[in-house]
Amino acid sequence: MYKLIAVAALVASATWGTAGLAVAGTPAPPGAYAYIGYPNDGQVVQANKPFRVWFGLRYMGVAPKGVKYPNTGHHHLLIDTDLPPPDQEIPSDRNHLHFGAGETETMIQLPPGKHTLQLLMGDDMHVPHNPPVYSKKITVIAR
Repeated sequence: MYKLIAVAALVASATWGTAGLAVAGTPAPPGAYAYIGYPNDGQVVQANKPFRVWFGLRYMGVAPKGVKYPNTGHHHLLIDTDLPPPDQEIPSDRNHLHFGAGETETMIQLPPGKHTLQLLMGDDMHVPHNPPVYSKKITVIAR
């Protein structure tokens, strides 16, 4: 009887002890990473004129929003902002562009000045993977 109570207490404490540590998001494949293929870090682009941004991804596939398939996700382009919390849905606004149809490039235009671009992969529900799959943050100068 005492062994049964001890085992139950051990299981309960292990469950309660890790409940607060759980992170949302679909598991990411080992070594997966995103990158911006164009423009390059430090590149000058024309201000207020559309330019192409293309997205790269390694060790993972691209799938549209709502398609739950292992080792896939879709791109989000972060403009002039930091990575959002990894356990929440990625915002959708002028700084967080969603590519839920599975796009791998886009055209954007920026006002004059220095800007940052970064990619973040989201799962079928726009939540970052666990661990998050993102690119290096690059800087572009719009003149």
